[in-house]
Amino acid sequence: MFLEATKRRNPELIDAAVKLHQEGAILPDTYILDLDNIVQNAKVLKKKADEAGIELFYMTKQIGRNPLVSEAIRNAGIDNAVVVDFKEALVMMDNNLPIGNVGHLVQVPTRLLKKVVAYGPKFMTVFSKEMLERINEAAKEANKVQKILLKVIEPTDEIYEGQFGGFRLDELTDLAKLAKGLEHIEISGITSFPCFLFDGVSELKPTNNIQTIEKATAILSDNGINISELNIPSATCTKTIPLIQGIGGTQGEPGHALTGTTPLHAKMDLEEIPSMLYVSEISHNLDGKAYLYGGGYYRRGHMENLLVVNEANEKFSDTVETFGNDSIDYYLTSTHNHAVGSTVLAAFRTQIFVTRSDVAVVSGISTGQPKVEGIYNSLGNLIRR
Repeated sequence: MFLEATKRRNPELIDAAVKLHQEGAILPDTYILDLDNIVQNAKVLKKKADEAGIELFYMTKQIGRNPLVSEAIRNAGIDNAVVVDFKEALVMMDNNLPIGNVGHLVQVPTRLLKKVVAYGPKFMTVFSKEMLERINEAAKEANKVQKILLKVIEPTDEIYEGQFGGFRLDELTDLAKLAKGLEHIEISGITSFPCFLFDGVSELKPTNNIQTIEKATAILSDNGINISELNIPSATCTKTIPLIQGIGGTQGEPGHALTGTTPLHAKMDLEEIPSMLYVSEISHNLDGKAYLYGGGYYRRGHMENLLVVNEANEKFSDTVETFGNDSIDYYLTSTHNHAVGSTVLAAFRTQIFVTRSDVAVVSGISTGQPKVEGIYNSLGNLIRR
């Protein structure tokens, strides 16, 4: 999906991946993160957002909740993380990284609320009255007022399976009355997901979720609650930040943009540089096909093109065969034979945190001096340096 763009726009990453694999510095089933260019992408995003008056929260689930990269992004100017679930929150907390938004897409479990609230997230996203009341209790104990984003949802909205939850518009009047009696929470904003979807050609188009956000803002305003924040996530990148600004949004959440791998980046060259590669190795051949080590397959990733580099540095283009969702990706299959031990490179839309891959954070790629800063597992834990 992104292999051709990577070869053209970041050939140094291709060279570094081959070198590190063939030297034995990284093993098959490893994602390489190009730290130099991720930092540069973060700076470009920050500049664009500042010009538009948009606050950014960086998302790390796509890159395996990686704390080293998170710290680098923070140093580049995007101060706060958005954590997709409570386990990602714990990674940020263990590494003393500020949290901008927690609870969206997955709410904080009841028995973790006190710890998370005390840590000090800037915003917490809430799906239910019960959660609102419990956060109020936890904030009271911490002697603070916790800012809240309400997730809203209507039957006409675009919602992915496994992500259902939120307040219906006809619940908001009663919710406003309840919130006014809770002294340790402040309803500050509204959110939904996805707010934009790619048209498959060149643009992200607003979903019905935007209309729901706008209606929710009006209802709450009529009930005495001022909404100052509109959190508008989905493929946040330099091209879509103006779209967020145009509909009155105040917050974006770049994830794939940090590695130059949003759907838009597959169709056009944007300011963000492709900064992530999947590295594998040919294990064996059978019946005219080669088998490469798996572990990093993501069923929505559109993994297709491969670059195979043998030990003589000869390069071959190939494709990976379609892989069914009912099997485990012990191996993936290319359409041609290749020399055993050859490096295999791919670039596709992944979510590292749902794989069993290793993650190699590599600096110095942009100067031709790649250095492995650390090898992590897919959940952000350091394996080795």
